[in-house]
Amino acid sequence: MSRLSATAQLEKIRAAKLKLEKEEQRLMSRNHDKTLAQIVQLAEKAGLSAAQISAAMGVKGKAKSSKAAGSKPAKTKRATAGKKVAPKYRNPADAHQTWTGRGRTPLWVQALQNSGNLASAEIKAPA
Repeated sequence: MSRLSATAQLEKIRAAKLKLEKEEQRLMSRNHDKTLAQIVQLAEKAGLSAAQISAAMGVKGKAKSSKAAGSKPAKTKRATAGKKVAPKYRNPADAHQTWTGRGRTPLWVQALQNSGNLASAEIKAPA
């Protein structure tokens, strides 16, 4: 009786793991199907529509498919990305320090916010 090589053993373990993962997915899917059926039945008894349920959950548009449940939304470029913006705040203690109101809040702005004096640092637009 010959022994399996390490590579062959690993392949055998990987195949068994894949088989177990597929079985897990099948069982989870069956469980989800039963749960969804119960939810639909309860909603029908209560006279709720899918739109009402979605609105109560804060979902806009179509419901996500189960495949996309764990995926991240695609990043989109903003129209304002990379464009220069005029500063909205100037540090009263150091006139060279300004902030546009975007991005990370500078420490001097945080200090003004905490003291309730942020309005004093606003740069007034010329009339």
